[in-house]
Amino acid sequence: MATTLKRKMFLLLDPTQGGSKWDKLVNTLIITLIVLNTLAVIIETIDSIYNRYAKPFRNFEIFSVVFFSIEYLLRAWSITEHRKYQSPVRGRIKYMLTPGALVDLFAVIPFYLPFLMLLDLRFLRIFRLIRFLRFIKLARYMNAGKLMMRVFKSKKEELVLSICMTFFLIIISASVMYFLEHDAQPDKFSSIPETMWWSVATLTTVGYGDVYPVTIVGKILASFISILGIGMFALPAGILASGFSDEIKQVKKQQRCPHCNTPFTHEML
Repeated sequence: MATTLKRKMFLLLDPTQGGSKWDKLVNTLIITLIVLNTLAVIIETIDSIYNRYAKPFRNFEIFSVVFFSIEYLLRAWSITEHRKYQSPVRGRIKYMLTPGALVDLFAVIPFYLPFLMLLDLRFLRIFRLIRFLRFIKLARYMNAGKLMMRVFKSKKEELVLSICMTFFLIIISASVMYFLEHDAQPDKFSSIPETMWWSVATLTTVGYGDVYPVTIVGKILASFISILGIGMFALPAGILASGFSDEIKQVKKQQRCPHCNTPFTHEML
């Protein structure tokens, strides 16, 4: 009986399993609550609204925390129905350390922190922003989120390389610009770390204008860095675009009949 109930709970909470109307109903309820929580966090920053409806906001937060806490516990209890987490103890610990389970935990734990510690926890108000993690929970219910995770995983080496190249260019351009502009503007280019602000603003083509070179050589170098920055920051976009294209082709390939290469239809499935 317990095993049957656990199996049913696992299918209800896992959007990739099952397919009954109850599965869809539970998943729709969770998605709706996540979206409402995200909107509530945003609207709470409007003092005129929050001061007027503080109690309803608080009640909704308590309801959401209780709901998501129960959801987390039920997931941890029923996860042993998954082949990957069959071990009662090690399987659950392994699951609790997965990114999805950690997001679920961090989405509710700020609410309990003031009750678990006996100190002045006014500084913990900043942790209320962690409630935005509930929005990330939507990735579990969206095929697009899963697609993005596969793309990042398949292109992680290229992305890390491009990020390292970007940081290298920031350091080099900041160092060279410091030696070119320090004597002319010791207050703006006072050190290499200070010059990195200009380097980041220039490479990202933001160019706030609060710090800029005044020497001829500095202006020429800044022109090259600006042009180079466009290409450097376009590189990760190209890598991700290639990854998305490969993944979408793979999905379409999997949706075709392996014998006649005909696309599957809902009737055939």
